[in-house]
Amino acid sequence: MTPRTALGALHIGALMFGLTGVLGKLAAASPAIIVFGRAAFAVIALTVFARFASSTPWQKLHSADWRRLLLSGLLLAGHWVSFFIAVKVAGVAIATLGFASFPAFTVILEGLVFRERIRVNEIFLVVLVSIGLVLVTPDFDLASQATSGLLWAVGSGLLFSLLSLNNRASGRIPAVQAALCQNVVVVLCLLPVAAPGLADVRALDWLWIGLLGVFCTGLAHSLFVASLAVIKARTAAVVFAMEPVYGITVAWLLFGENPTLRMLAGGALIIIAIVVSGLMGSTRKAKQPAAVA
Repeated sequence: MTPRTALGALHIGALMFGLTGVLGKLAAASPAIIVFGRAAFAVIALTVFARFASSTPWQKLHSADWRRLLLSGLLLAGHWVSFFIAVKVAGVAIATLGFASFPAFTVILEGLVFRERIRVNEIFLVVLVSIGLVLVTPDFDLASQATSGLLWAVGSGLLFSLLSLNNRASGRIPAVQAALCQNVVVVLCLLPVAAPGLADVRALDWLWIGLLGVFCTGLAHSLFVASLAVIKARTAAVVFAMEPVYGITVAWLLFGENPTLRMLAGGALIIIAIVVSGLMGSTRKAKQPAAVA
């Protein structure tokens, strides 16, 4: 893969991740069924990638590794379910921007968990995200769907941050291997909840869920991992800051979710925070398996 093709693959991966909320809204199924199906299709896609496209040897896992992967799978399931609840309740734009708050949580939690000093620029990042979330919120009535959905989305961002930190602690496990194991945990975790309603899912909804699992999870993750072998991490951070932009734009075109100027301003602040967080993270020596958004 050349740097040019790697950059193109990175943009395609960011677009696919950005379409997650759109496909979740198109699928007329419960969040539990959507997440179960997404994980099941992702397992198939990641297995194919690991078998035919990945050259990274798999690590032999010890009991501590399995415990971390189990915890990661549970966090991933909670992250996805809460995100799709936010999509169903408040729409793609609010859900996507609420979830994008995860860099702020990561800064705070990383300092607490790994006892790393929180720098001034990281505090500035948290402030940016906080102001952005205030601007994104149409009102502060907890009974309103917009506020409720935003809270679910922020909760999704918190769980994703915890997932990222747990993945950092499991840094010796190859990214694709970790993602595959985590998705298997998601499938097993949600099977009892999703099973009663699987027979009622329409064929069209299975199409959206299949696209979500294969393209927005398995393929997007594979493109992300493959491109990082050629592209610098700081470049990837800037490209993936486009993820909310892609999602909100497509939602605007398909569903008529017209963002207000206030929401756009808040979204811009959050996206700037994502770029800054990614650039700061790319300068650190610690490496971790990438989590799937």
